Amino acid sequence: MKKNIKRIVIFFIACISWFLLHSISIVVDGLNDELHKTDVAVVLGNKVNEDGTPSNRLQARMDKASELYHEGYFKSIIVSGGVGEEGFDESGVMKNYLINKKVPSENIIEDPNGYNTYKTAKNSKAVMNELKYQSVMVITQYFHIKRTELAFHKVGVEDVYSAHAHIFEFRDMYSIIREFPAYYKYLLIY
Repeated sequence: MKKNIKRIVIFFIACISWFLLHSISIVVDGLNDELHKTDVAVVLGNKVNEDGTPSNRLQARMDKASELYHEGYFKSIIVSGGVGEEGFDESGVMKNYLINKKVPSENIIEDPNGYNTYKTAKNSKAVMNELKYQSVMVITQYFHIKRTELAFHKVGVEDVYSAHAHIFEFRDMYSIIREFPAYYKYLLIY
């Protein structure tokens, strides 16, 4: 009986340790941008406010994309998102925001069917194939970078770089916890 309890305790400690190490890895990787000149950037969608303006998280992603665009890291931007509960197409809101940040409209490609990270990767890969693009920079929250890179690798994009939005919120704690099972879902299912 004592051996069984000891095994259960060791298993429990191992699981918690794995979760903690993986979560630390997610945060560290996400905060260390891999800036490199690429063919295109992909900005993943997020909540749009009820008045049609981008949420703080989405705005931070767009600000990072605009900054890197104007620094010459890429010439095209794919904005990917879906229609949220508020009834707004995230990709359209994102495009308008970037236009207001002096990114030319013709350099912004809308993906209104990016309802999750995998769909964004798959849809972006199709656009990249059509335009003969080979490399991509993904722009999202720091805790979402590792899974986003995995999704792009899974759809066949080899040259994937990343940059994180400069925003930190208390709810990031929940998001970091959520990324643990989400990463393994992408690893094993897609």
